[in-house]
Amino acid sequence: MVLSGGMDSVTMLYEYAAEIDLAVNFSYGSNHNARELECARLHCSRLGIELIEIDLSFIGRYFHSSLLEGADAIPEGSYDSDNMKSTVVPFRNGIMLSAAAGLAESHGLTTVMIANHAGDHAIYPDCRESFIKAMSKAISEGTYEGITIKAPYTLLSKTQIAERGKRLGIDYSETYSCYKGGEHHCGRCGTCIERRQAIADAGIVDTTVYLDDSDDI
Repeated sequence: MVLSGGMDSVTMLYEYAAEIDLAVNFSYGSNHNARELECARLHCSRLGIELIEIDLSFIGRYFHSSLLEGADAIPEGSYDSDNMKSTVVPFRNGIMLSAAAGLAESHGLTTVMIANHAGDHAIYPDCRESFIKAMSKAISEGTYEGITIKAPYTLLSKTQIAERGKRLGIDYSETYSCYKGGEHHCGRCGTCIERRQAIADAGIVDTTVYLDDSDDI
């Protein structure tokens, strides 16, 4: 399973823990990689799932995205805003899924999991159902074992994912989402807004620390 350490992938890690033999975290130079990795390590240790950490730092060196250019480059506002397209890291999921497929085949595994969801579709082309299906077919054709992608959250909203996390008893303060990558969530970037709203809509008491503690989100 591709595990960032954010609330979506951590929810999937717990929901499918009995099926997951190996998790992989990719560091690609984003503002929030280090904070996410702390969470990935915590939850894999807690569940007894092996975590492999892979360096994709060439992405940070050669690709263009505000997600790679420091906290000040991250726009504020919801994912409905055109400026949020600046956070796209070109073909990030394609690169990660390709590496994960090679890792899976090397370990005798037949499935790669990823926690993309419906809220990503408007902004991120490599999170959409059509991409996941095409990538799964390509990976299957390119591996002896016919490895496929399993992406059960593709058509779920973030609120629906949070509701699953609530049933599983996940403490979302032990996950990290903020694109600015600071010690605490900023509360105003697109992913913070989406996170806060989903947790609230799921009826979860949010113990995440936000720099902006306004209720007007």
